[in-house]
Amino acid sequence: MNTSPSVPAPGLSAAVSVNKRNAALASAADVAGRFLLALLFLLSGLGKLGAYSATAAYMSATGVPGALLPVVIATEVLGALAIILGWRTRVVAFLLAGFALLTAVTFHNNLADQTQMIMFFKNLSIAGGFLVLVVHGAGPLSLDGRAAKQRSL
Repeated sequence: MNTSPSVPAPGLSAAVSVNKRNAALASAADVAGRFLLALLFLLSGLGKLGAYSATAAYMSATGVPGALLPVVIATEVLGALAIILGWRTRVVAFLLAGFALLTAVTFHNNLADQTQMIMFFKNLSIAGGFLVLVVHGAGPLSLDGRAAKQRSL
């Protein structure tokens, strides 16, 4: 029997291996989750640039000044990039959760229309995903994680 401290106990090496795989899977899921959650906002913001006049007219028709469209586009595009990169994730996720809720109430409030009802609940679900990011942060594979690691050194 080897009692050398450099050789881990038989069960310990398997546990360490499983923990490393779980950490790698969790990190990959963090990145994928942030990307998928933010992708909708990135594409929506870029789509509004391509259909600027129509989007401004739609906003005006719902009582929201079309002059706010640049702010909406910036919120969607810059917010999405911040979430994807994991930069100031908790703050940005909180703001985007509020944005998703405000959008649901403002633009998808006709719950008698099945499409609008689905869009309303989609926005609620997205807000929920962002609130999970507020609580848990971006994870180690992010600019936030990198900054935290540098602070701890």
